[in-house]
Amino acid sequence: MSDGATARGSATEREEARKIAEGLEHLSGFGNEHASEAAPGALPVGRNSPQRAPLGLYAEQLSGSAFTEPRAENRRSWLYRIRPSAAHPAFTRTGNGALRSAPFTQTVPDPNRLRWNPLPDPAEGTDFLAGLWTLGGNGDVTQRSGMAVHLYHADASMRRVFSDADGELLIVPERGGLLLRTEFGLLHVEPGHIALIPRGVRFRVELLDETARGYVCENYGAPFRLPDLGPIGANGLANARDFRAPVAAYEDVEGPVEVVNKFCGNLWAATYDHSPLDVVAWHGNHVPYTYDLRRFNVMGTISYDHPDPSIFTVLTSPSDTPGLAGVDFVVFAPRWLVGEDTFRPPYFHRNVMSEYMGLIEGAYDAKTAGEGGFVPGGGSLHNMMSAHGPDRETFDRASAAELRPQKIDDGLAFMFETRWPVSLTPQAARADHLQQGYDDVWQGLERHFRPLH
Repeated sequence: MSDGATARGSATEREEARKIAEGLEHLSGFGNEHASEAAPGALPVGRNSPQRAPLGLYAEQLSGSAFTEPRAENRRSWLYRIRPSAAHPAFTRTGNGALRSAPFTQTVPDPNRLRWNPLPDPAEGTDFLAGLWTLGGNGDVTQRSGMAVHLYHADASMRRVFSDADGELLIVPERGGLLLRTEFGLLHVEPGHIALIPRGVRFRVELLDETARGYVCENYGAPFRLPDLGPIGANGLANARDFRAPVAAYEDVEGPVEVVNKFCGNLWAATYDHSPLDVVAWHGNHVPYTYDLRRFNVMGTISYDHPDPSIFTVLTSPSDTPGLAGVDFVVFAPRWLVGEDTFRPPYFHRNVMSEYMGLIEGAYDAKTAGEGGFVPGGGSLHNMMSAHGPDRETFDRASAAELRPQKIDDGLAFMFETRWPVSLTPQAARADHLQQGYDDVWQGLERHFRPLH
């Protein structure tokens, strides 16, 4: 499949992009050794780098891990492309906009509970890359450890191509569909779905609606994987077969194309004389994915008590300590609550992990919605050991509720949970959309203690 169209912003082009997005085919399975070719005979048979690659293509390996990492951890793909990636001019520094990277040293880590309203509307002509706005993060991008929390807002499709050498990008749309044109092919992601773009993979984001808004977790550390299930057994949570990888599709485009690379926290740009999205065939396991969050197989109690939120983990980036994630991606998907003699919303707690929570749609069952509350597109940050839990209104309601089976299906929330405190960027610490008085939601939690004697 060859598609040389350049992204534009008109309604007609958005409609054309949506038709393409809705007709896409996919490959199934997270972590699989996939193979795909857009032209018959483009994939070599029985070898990776023959003396002359088929169809006059160039063979090139893209490694997301060191060559010598264990087979179970190794991420790499072989790409068969019209021109090798090495054929480009020098990169030069370009402006970072509102995009920032770790280490975040311009502010002191804040133990206070914080909450933001959604990003304001973008300036006209803002594409996905220009619309990235960094809230904060941890670790050190040059050491490949830690993570960053970004939000994005856009009203224009990208004409340029972007890649991130610093980490993989987990994109969580909240408003507006996206068509992702990657080196591996095309992916379609709508609110309620996620997209995962591996480290170093080039891509372009085209809008399917007039505006787009959402969240991005930039994972500097070990690549995301499905969590171990332990006593749950062989099935449950996010099923590998529900992750979709693209089939090969390429652009055979001559002419100037701006390519932007994020490297050690800064953006660098070069103007190519061709599109770098020119991969005709590929095979491997270092590939992008999309996933429908409503396919998450929720596990929960069928007796009593509220289980720990770790049972809602979709993807995890492990650290050097077993069970301690560099970052977890957690989703609170539709589910039944049936616990007997149980306070059913999330309990009050303090946690060694730090939690950034966002809302894709509806309401979250532990927070008050509406203006000034926890709303779609907004987010909250509870750094390590910050006491939090249901607000007063939720506590009062849940404590008095009749405990009948209850379906939670009027909201979709998620969490980026990380082992280190999240330090804010100055723009997040001083943002006009930072809610003032967030602590007030826990005021009025009355004393109910009555000793027996």
